Amino acid sequence: MRRRSPTNTPPDLMEKGSAKNQHFRLCFLACLSAFFWTSLLYFHFIILGGRTVDDSAKLGPASFSADAASTLVINSPPFLGGSGLANDAPLHDPPATSSSNFSKTEVQMEDPPFPDNSRTNEANDPPISKALESEKPSFTFMRALQTVENKSDPCGGRYIYVHDLPPRFNEDMLKDCKKLSLWTNMCKFTSNAGMGPPLENAEGVFSNTGWYATNQFAVDVIFNNRMKQYDCITQDSSLAAAIFVPFYAGFDIARYLWGYNISIRDAASLDLVDWLMKRPEWNIMGGKDHFLVAGRITWDFRRLTENEGDWGNKLLFLPAARNMSMLVVESSPWNANDFGIPYPTYFHPAKDSDVFLWQDRMRKLERKWLFSFAGAPRPSNPKSIRGQIIDQCKKTESCKLLECDFGESKCHSPSNIMQMFQSSLFCLQPQGDSYTRRSAFDSMLAGCIPVFFHPGSAYTQYTWHLPKDFTKYSVFIPEDDIRKRNVTIEARLKEITLEQVKKMREEVINLIPRLIYADPRSKLETLRDAFDVAVQAVIDKVTRLRKNIIQGRTEYDNFIEENSWKYDLLEEGQREAGAHEWDPFFSKPKEGEGDNGGSSAEAAKNSWKNEQRAQS
Repeated sequence: MRRRSPTNTPPDLMEKGSAKNQHFRLCFLACLSAFFWTSLLYFHFIILGGRTVDDSAKLGPASFSADAASTLVINSPPFLGGSGLANDAPLHDPPATSSSNFSKTEVQMEDPPFPDNSRTNEANDPPISKALESEKPSFTFMRALQTVENKSDPCGGRYIYVHDLPPRFNEDMLKDCKKLSLWTNMCKFTSNAGMGPPLENAEGVFSNTGWYATNQFAVDVIFNNRMKQYDCITQDSSLAAAIFVPFYAGFDIARYLWGYNISIRDAASLDLVDWLMKRPEWNIMGGKDHFLVAGRITWDFRRLTENEGDWGNKLLFLPAARNMSMLVVESSPWNANDFGIPYPTYFHPAKDSDVFLWQDRMRKLERKWLFSFAGAPRPSNPKSIRGQIIDQCKKTESCKLLECDFGESKCHSPSNIMQMFQSSLFCLQPQGDSYTRRSAFDSMLAGCIPVFFHPGSAYTQYTWHLPKDFTKYSVFIPEDDIRKRNVTIEARLKEITLEQVKKMREEVINLIPRLIYADPRSKLETLRDAFDVAVQAVIDKVTRLRKNIIQGRTEYDNFIEENSWKYDLLEEGQREAGAHEWDPFFSKPKEGEGDNGGSSAEAAKNSWKNEQRAQS
């Protein structure tokens, strides 16, 4: 039996109502569908597409999509590296990190890769996330920059990633240490983490601990072992402020400089570059965030031609190596990919108190000599002023002289050298075979005020470690004043008042911590040694370069690599290196001279001859 309708609606009205309801339902479904797709598109393009870099600032492992990777074209040059180091920060153990995936960010390099030389006032820069909010490109190194803003991370902005190189690039050389030098048994000098054998202190010249017979070319192994004590090593290279390449470049070339063809001399360097360029870490910046250390002068690595008779290997002229920073004990004034770091001294303290005690001792010493000089003449070099310096020293009772010619062993005794420096107010540091000398650092370690005759001996070399205002800690007497006998050294030094001498000596003594390499098996607590200063300078250099890349800016106008030595001497805000009073000292050698296989290469070769003489 059918149920009757509760209403008596006429059939024609029922049909009209039914049609109206159906039309309403269709409109509702259409509106609902439109709302769904509008919401979906809004989420995709606005929420996801407009995401800022803040969303990726977390320090957990990150995976960078290859599809989203942007192409990085670096046209601006890398830095010369400034001396504007970051404020001292306490060293703490880093939080646990993990490996991350790399994007296939393509880095295209243009030859030649000149320095960016950024000298921005980072103290006034806004936080990185704020500064980059409006930037569209998202670079892989962004995550490393953002670690600075994590205030709970003591290593923020200071992480170093160390490549795990095959042992042929480092440890195997030490196992075969007898072949590292023709004339020196480097096995004893590579002992004790590169410091060499302990020094006896029979004459009381040294302090009781921390003194070793360190070879002046041992920085490779010392630096590598110090890096093992660095607090902020990370296994996640996407967090790294810089990437260290533990290649013993100095030891490598030392094996083959005499009696080997250029193929053998270049083999390890070419092999290293090939290995690095296959690594994903390299592709992030084309190697511009990489650095390595070589404990020899730059000229051993700057062979320009393929002539068998030319000196050294061509490591620093390889296109890939030109992107990296190489720390050497003497850099080139005309090239931008090497940076000077101190020669190692004999003192390698294991704790801060060792340094403080030594500094106090140097302040209290009675210094009976006005000035002193330890060295040998260079009769084969007509431009050398050493002969005149030795003559002036012999003519006055105010000077102490240690002649270091053949058969003279006193100059090769650390005790004799340090004793002389400790008893002198001023220590003469003319050029040797090349611009620089280890003696300059030994003398400052003894609290002796250095006297330089060429700006390339310190002022344009160690800009990370020494004050820009060289008058605070040293005396400069131009070489021509000695050659032309315009002034005597004694008269020039006597013009300096006792009060000035006291201030300068105090400045030198205060510099001691940053000029020495601490014991590589330990670490200092509050002081920063030469290693710490160099690593922070590299980090600052890479950080500035990354910021410049993101913001599309460069620091200098019309950068000229041949004037590389000038850029660290510029004042804040200067953008171009113009004429300088030291231009005559750094005139670029002509073809066939100087850097092109002449005096510079000859200087390197002569330094080896003097090493041979020292062992005879």
